[in-house]
Amino acid sequence: MKTIFKFLILLLIFQTGFAQNLETKIDSLIPASFKAENPGAVFLAVKKGKVVYKKAFGMADLEMNVKMEPEFIFEIGSMTKQFTAVSILILAEQGKLKLDDQITKFIPDYPMQGNVITIHHLLTHTSGIKDFTSMKSIKNIAREDLSPKELVDFFKNEPMDFKPGEQYKYCNSGYVLLGYIIEKISGQSYEEFISQHIFQKAGMQNTSYASHEKIVKNRVSGYRGKGNYVNTNYISFSIPYASGSIMSNVDDMLKWQYAISNHKLLSASFTEKAFINYSLNNGQQIDYGYGWHIEKIKDKLVHDHGGSIFGFKSMGVYEPSQQIYVIGLSNCDCNSPTSITKDIAALLID
Repeated sequence: MKTIFKFLILLLIFQTGFAQNLETKIDSLIPASFKAENPGAVFLAVKKGKVVYKKAFGMADLEMNVKMEPEFIFEIGSMTKQFTAVSILILAEQGKLKLDDQITKFIPDYPMQGNVITIHHLLTHTSGIKDFTSMKSIKNIAREDLSPKELVDFFKNEPMDFKPGEQYKYCNSGYVLLGYIIEKISGQSYEEFISQHIFQKAGMQNTSYASHEKIVKNRVSGYRGKGNYVNTNYISFSIPYASGSIMSNVDDMLKWQYAISNHKLLSASFTEKAFINYSLNNGQQIDYGYGWHIEKIKDKLVHDHGGSIFGFKSMGVYEPSQQIYVIGLSNCDCNSPTSITKDIAALLID
């Protein structure tokens, strides 16, 4: 009995020492990038269901001198695409669309090669549609509240960049079209659909479609600049729309990952479709699934995606074999958490 007791004590000491060592290693990656007096970030790391790291750095609001806290809420930018992709898969599993449907089935007046472009092309950034965020004229609409149709009309007549399926080119326009298709099929707004079918089911109480008007408790302020920080530029959330208008915190993003991993929202077979490394017409893999990049860290396959929107940057990494999830959110578009998030994931991989 004494031998077992001694073993348990030694094991506890070892585990405590390992945890402290890991925390020290992660701590060493962050402060140089997110100093106490500057806009900051929150990082969360989980392995096999256990939170191994969760800390906030820097300032949430420079004007009010509010320090960052782990539960604070950020705009997550293009990580929104994960929610849009899963929404499409929900509709596909319900039999309301097929992934190889042409987009003219839902948007009959879509010009160019709309009768060739499929839902799959939009999801994988292989449609050839011009990314509207690269158009110079976007500055003319950035502050306007547009309907999804008006936003689609803004870019739909632009020349194609390439024929559908021939290249991979990251494209926000594709995810705007997906949001519009979700609305047309469901009869709900994009905001209503993701709230009902994702946020509520996953228990994500601190996640929402972003709004400038609503009072959002624990919302952090966004900044730009380097050293001489200024408040970020204003943009109507109707512009990033289904490609980038969700706000959340690290705890809710962990709930999101659990909902995906535990098939709360989709069956295993439909969940798997999000994480296939798809290919072009010529067979070349694109390192992208539906809403997630498919990459490797230390020879381990990971699903990841970042986000960037005025005043904010984000990054989330999931390694399925060891159930590692790392999320980093920052409130200055001058300072990305991407490399740190990937470095933390690398530390956790055995």
